[in-house]
Amino acid sequence: MDEDIPMRIFLTGATGFIGSAVLPELLQAGHRVIGLTRSEEGARSLAAAGAEAHRGTLEDPASVRSGAEKADAVIHTAFDHDFSRFVENCEKDRRVIGALGDALKGSDRPLLITSGTGLGGAGHGLPAREDIFDDSHPNPRIASERAGNELLEAGVNVSVMRLPQVHNTEKQGLITPLIAIFRQKGVASYIGEGRNRWAAGHVSDVARLYRLAIERNEPGARYHAVGEEGIETRAIVEALARGLKIEAISVQQDKAAEHFGWMAMFAGMDMPASSARTQARLGWHPQGPGLIADLDAMRYA
Repeated sequence: MDEDIPMRIFLTGATGFIGSAVLPELLQAGHRVIGLTRSEEGARSLAAAGAEAHRGTLEDPASVRSGAEKADAVIHTAFDHDFSRFVENCEKDRRVIGALGDALKGSDRPLLITSGTGLGGAGHGLPAREDIFDDSHPNPRIASERAGNELLEAGVNVSVMRLPQVHNTEKQGLITPLIAIFRQKGVASYIGEGRNRWAAGHVSDVARLYRLAIERNEPGARYHAVGEEGIETRAIVEALARGLKIEAISVQQDKAAEHFGWMAMFAGMDMPASSARTQARLGWHPQGPGLIADLDAMRYA
């Protein structure tokens, strides 16, 4: 598939945070887009943007598969972000990826799925890398990459986009639910010294990378949508404290589960990640604002 030839691309999550940024990126490059939506409102939004709407839900993999059957390529950004049911939602994603792959078997049509940078873990303190797949990683999102690997072995043209904390001044990945916890607690908090790091990428840079990756059409490739390799959680929490006008405090590790609830599994994770290989391979160079700049520019009221 020539990357200069426009494609008919099925985009899941087309009305979501990331998908709604990928959509105009694809259209402006001359591609036609079929966007997955569950609602009439979503269908109207897609039509207004210049895309074709396809009705379906992640709970019904067959409805998603039928969208892929109509396309030259598939970008899968949809994910159920109810993190209180994270394990269950990762299993749902595995089933959807399987259904998308079934629609593409026997062809070279590319499928670009989404995962997290943590799965490229290179060992304690080292940034995650694109050339690593840590099959023993405890993150339940590993189900998505395992599903992709199974399809790759079955001859499906699969590649993977790994995401860090994707941000603008409206949303910031795991930081958005963290803000809700801080509002409830009345304090902003990090674990221990807050030296653990989170990688980040601006949503405009991430959207551009999805387009470059699907046009590159490289089976088995893994990309890291990382603009900043690792920002200490203390700096993140202090930025949130400024915005919320509350105190930033340290919580000891043995109190983390009680304090953070379901977020405790993420709050203390050290998740730096490199995008050096991605940048070299695709000529992609992040240009968007940094995470702290977006947090400082956000309207907290």
